[in-house]
Amino acid sequence: MKILAIEYEKAGVRAEEFAPHLKAEAARLWELYQSGIVRELYFRQDRHSAVLILECPGIKEAEEVLNTLPLVTEGLITFEIIPLIPYPGFSRLFGDKTY
Repeated sequence: MKILAIEYEKAGVRAEEFAPHLKAEAARLWELYQSGIVRELYFRQDRHSAVLILECPGIKEAEEVLNTLPLVTEGLITFEIIPLIPYPGFSRLFGDKTY
């Protein structure tokens, strides 16, 4: 299952609290990317926030994986987790026709 995970900084966290954990965060994300769990990783253009595409069996597994990130374990960030399904519109439009 594809999962969209949008990062949010927790309220009241100061910018300097992130610095000691950034190298470990990047290393863990690299491990997850190499393992195929994190498929894509972006920063939003409109604010400093990460957006991840994960491949997991379900939401519970995605939460478990995200909870291994150092910035999450340190209580600095959280994620909104959104399960995705394939777009069904094409089959509604073209699925019944024979070409």
